[in-house]
Amino acid sequence: MDKLKEHWDIDSNWSLLAIFVVFAINGSFAAWVAKPVTSFLGLSPEIVSAWLYYPLRILLIFPIYQLTLPFVGWLFGQFKFFWAFEKKFLSRLGLGFLFKKEN
Repeated sequence: MDKLKEHWDIDSNWSLLAIFVVFAINGSFAAWVAKPVTSFLGLSPEIVSAWLYYPLRILLIFPIYQLTLPFVGWLFGQFKFFWAFEKKFLSRLGLGFLFKKEN
């Protein structure tokens, strides 16, 4: 745990616990939100093949997760950590230009 706290520049065990809780809640939330979104789009395992439905649902969960992570982090007082986490993660995906400021 100490290595993780050092790597993430976290001072307390409570902050680390809050971060773990945010990751868990946000993952469940993103999966929960994806179900009505797929239904709205007319996708269900009964209509399309499960081989197509589940990969599409997972692809849908990913952006929902990324969009809601800073908000859920904010609810737990960890916005600064999760905003930095998002910027670093999206930069690694080649989307860092979204956060660059023009002078």
